Amino acid sequence: MNRTYKNRISFKLTMASALMILISFILIYMVVKSTVLNNVDNNLENETNKHGDQIKIENGQIKFAHKGEWEEEEHNEINFNPIFIEIVDKEGKSMDKSPNLGTNNLNFKPGTTSENQGFNLTLNGQEIRQMQVELFTNNEFSGYLLLATSFEDSKLLLSNLSTILFILYPVVLLFLFLTLRRLASRSIQPIIDITQKAEIITKDNLNERLPSSKYKDEINSLSVSINHLLERVEKGVLREKQFTSDASHELRTPLAILKGNFEVLIRKPRPQEEYVEKIKDGIVIIDKLNAILDQLLTLARLQKSPSEDEEVDLIFLVNDIVTSICEQYPGRSIQLENKIYEKLYIKANEKSTAIIIENLVQNAIKYSSVDKTIKLILEQGTDGIHLYIVDKGIGISGADLAKIYQPFFRGGSHELGRINGAGLGLSIVKKLCDIYKINISILSKKGKGTTIVLLFPPAILHS
Repeated sequence: MNRTYKNRISFKLTMASALMILISFILIYMVVKSTVLNNVDNNLENETNKHGDQIKIENGQIKFAHKGEWEEEEHNEINFNPIFIEIVDKEGKSMDKSPNLGTNNLNFKPGTTSENQGFNLTLNGQEIRQMQVELFTNNEFSGYLLLATSFEDSKLLLSNLSTILFILYPVVLLFLFLTLRRLASRSIQPIIDITQKAEIITKDNLNERLPSSKYKDEINSLSVSINHLLERVEKGVLREKQFTSDASHELRTPLAILKGNFEVLIRKPRPQEEYVEKIKDGIVIIDKLNAILDQLLTLARLQKSPSEDEEVDLIFLVNDIVTSICEQYPGRSIQLENKIYEKLYIKANEKSTAIIIENLVQNAIKYSSVDKTIKLILEQGTDGIHLYIVDKGIGISGADLAKIYQPFFRGGSHELGRINGAGLGLSIVKKLCDIYKINISILSKKGKGTTIVLLFPPAILHS
């Protein structure tokens, strides 16, 4: 047998059904057998009640009062399902019996006194059902009344029933297996359709989707889940393609400029001052390339293995960053307003948290004029620690806000032409915020400035 899933599930269901059917057949046979035995025992009990009053004691022996009626045909012919009766004393010695027994005797079982309960035995090669009842004369126990009747018809009935059930059992199992196999085949057809569709989906047609089931069942849930997975994979591949394209463009442009400058220099001898100027321009371009590569490596490291959490003194860290940036930009006004008067720590990574804050402050400086003040405000709320980074710069348009976290995106404003950068800073910030469960939101209005809000998880207080 081909051990496909269809055959395996059909086989397992058939085995489970086989056990239940077997139990059902056994119960049917036992119920029929019990019914037949009870019916025969009831007939014997009726005969006991009928002939109990026809017994008399004569010369100290128990005999039938009207023995002549036992000569009638129905008590002698097998076709009439005859009743055999024998009277025995306390020790089992035969006292009298019905003529149809002839020279035979019924089976006496000493100590058997249970009434209304028969037992089977063989008489002249035929199976009979016998019952043994105590006899009382003048309220004194005097012997036993043994009654029996042929059990051949009932035996034949039970034998035929067992044969029919025995033959019917494998036939039912075979029919059940074929039916279950067909039902299983129809049931897994949606899975086969999903498999066939999934096999033709490659990186070149990730926009294809798996068929959905018309029923809201587990198979439909599987199809929907795989479609969501394909959607995420498609978006990821598109982001990677866009990222590769943008990275190539960002690296190709400064390399082309650098190559052009060198080609101009070697065409003919030039003054020393021009060589120095071109070399300085080349150094600037190389520094830009190094900055882009550093940011690309940072993004790659974040996607591969983020740093472990630790307790970070947020107030100290922000104050240290502000001091460091003020030293880098001596002509800029950067103010820190701390509204928290307790020493607290947050669960994060110190280096990653520093990268987030430094990038945001650097962006605020880039997109603000020299005479504008950059403000950092720290305050504690019921949902965590808030850090506001406020500038009065050129702002961000509503259309650009939706793309602000995309790698290499720098907006379309003409003011950006004078600002250095590769557009990777906010991508790194967003990635780090997602890793360390820091909520970031940006409020901005074109020409009015930008406010960035960082919400850190609830702090750990230290005395």
